[in-house]
Amino acid sequence: MRIALAQINYHIGNFENNEKKVIDAIHKAKEQKADLIVFAELAICGYPPRDFLEFEDFINKCNAAIERIAKECTGIAAIIGSPSENPEVKGKDLYNTAFFLSEGKVISKHFKTLLPNYDIFDEYRYFEPNNIFKTVDYKGQRLAITICEDLWNIGDDLLYRGNPMDELFKQNPDIIINIAASPFAYDQAEKRKEILSQNVKKYKLPLIYVNHVGAQTELLFDGGCMIINSNGLIADELDYFKEDFMVYDLERIEEITSPVIKEKPSKIALIHDALVMGIKNYFQKLGFKKAILGLSGGIDSAVTIVLAAEALGSENIRAVMLPSRFSTGHSLKDAVGLTKNLNIPYDVIAIEEAFKSFESALKPYFKDLPFNIAEENIQARVRGVILMALSNKFGYILLNTSNKSEAAVGYGTLYGDMNGGLSVLGDVYKTEVFDLARYINREKEIIPKNTITKPPSAELRPDQKDSDSLPNYDILDKILYQYIELRRGPNELTEMGFDEAVVRKTLKLVNTSEYKRHQTPPILRVSPKAFGMGRRMPIVAKYLA
Repeated sequence: MRIALAQINYHIGNFENNEKKVIDAIHKAKEQKADLIVFAELAICGYPPRDFLEFEDFINKCNAAIERIAKECTGIAAIIGSPSENPEVKGKDLYNTAFFLSEGKVISKHFKTLLPNYDIFDEYRYFEPNNIFKTVDYKGQRLAITICEDLWNIGDDLLYRGNPMDELFKQNPDIIINIAASPFAYDQAEKRKEILSQNVKKYKLPLIYVNHVGAQTELLFDGGCMIINSNGLIADELDYFKEDFMVYDLERIEEITSPVIKEKPSKIALIHDALVMGIKNYFQKLGFKKAILGLSGGIDSAVTIVLAAEALGSENIRAVMLPSRFSTGHSLKDAVGLTKNLNIPYDVIAIEEAFKSFESALKPYFKDLPFNIAEENIQARVRGVILMALSNKFGYILLNTSNKSEAAVGYGTLYGDMNGGLSVLGDVYKTEVFDLARYINREKEIIPKNTITKPPSAELRPDQKDSDSLPNYDILDKILYQYIELRRGPNELTEMGFDEAVVRKTLKLVNTSEYKRHQTPPILRVSPKAFGMGRRMPIVAKYLA
């Protein structure tokens, strides 16, 4: 049997676009004499459709697209994901479904059994879990069709009470096919390979895995579709972070005795490629072309503008420098040098006059109280107003440049430097931002060296440094990672050797800043635990406060 894997960048709710891509792939598979083509989970509507699934018209469009695609499946079969109605009165209205299409029609439907309801997943909100298990006989092969999470309940750390593949295995299948919507995190590809390999070793069957690729707002999908033979060898995997297509002869795959060897990208290389794809797709799918951001001469805005230029092209970026009375000359020089390296035009709009006007208007109320965070935030908000004004006037999307460390401890100003339509670095710790800068400069100096080596500063008061208010980032980020990603509490952290006072201060800052994070732009997710939809914390809780 010849099997085609179609790794496609779908667009949520864009049925015309998704259907065309699917049909084009079917025609391409036919040209290459494929017997079967496999698409991803919920490919028809895109993933995750969220509350669009509650619209009857949305489901009707899914059904109509499936019927039209089925008609293209003559001389070839297809497996493709889409929601389908639950005919039973009891239970949820929908199933997460893999459709088996052949002979110009829908031959069978296979429903997802294990519905993830953790981190970014919310499938039990919409779908009824499956309890009927059936294989498909096609071209002399018996197919066990599974959907993403259905293969993940394996090993020693079981999350669910049942294992769908155990039930399908009773029907003596010849191959496992898994259609998935597995979002990117910098460690996810290796986890996937391990889970899929465990299934192959347990059932001693070859496995076809097809995933999404592309960005859906904050969720990034890296692709990485693969085929594993019954000996547990990864025979091939498709490219990461871009659309891809391949046809495999199953019999030849089974004859492979040594795995395909591909260079393993570094964590920072993966984050870099994921962020570039995330920016590019966010703009494409919203129908925007141009981005604007404030370029301070600091590391965060420098890395953000480089990523944006890679994603959108330098000609579509507008850099604005917004010096205050506290800005240093070298910061402006570094910012200008970066724009020249990227061939991006820039504007310089000093904020001093606007800041003075606020000082004057507030003087009767501030009286003779000393300069403090109020004046610092005014400067940040003046910058935010200017950037949003330019965004509105000229149709730019403002890119937010705050990093995960700052977002975690509330080191940012609402309606100021926390403005934006998209947060590029909001899931990247400060130390990782420096790693990204060095990665960007791996072949030649793009980001000025001084931007990387100078102490970080918001430059909102004389001689200000981030370390005046926060622990050094190499310590802070380790604490934040243990608390946010690994959910370790204060006692565990102090037992690990972190200073108790620093731990208590840091965790209190994280928890009391939750209200700020509820008002931030969408954050491109690159870690296993990002702020936003995957981390749901109460605002007014007192835990650790």
